[in-house]
Amino acid sequence: TVCVERRGKLGGTCLNVGCIPSKSLLHNSHLYHQAQHDFANRGIKVSGLEIDLGTMMQQKEKSVDQLTKGIEMLFKANK
Repeated sequence: TVCVERRGKLGGTCLNVGCIPSKSLLHNSHLYHQAQHDFANRGIKVSGLEIDLGTMMQQKEKSVDQLTKGIEMLFKANK
């Protein structure tokens, strides 16, 4: 089925390695771009802006983990 796969985590490809992780990283990249290019126009000055890829990846994993645990909770509640 869609929710049970061989990865050891509930959820399909979209949740575990596709859409959701990609959107998480894309969102963070968008925020970085805004800080680089749009904040100054709004009177917000930022210096020393840099990307911490390790932290971005951890945040992505945290998002995926929260969603897979939500699916697990729903499965348990609706046996």
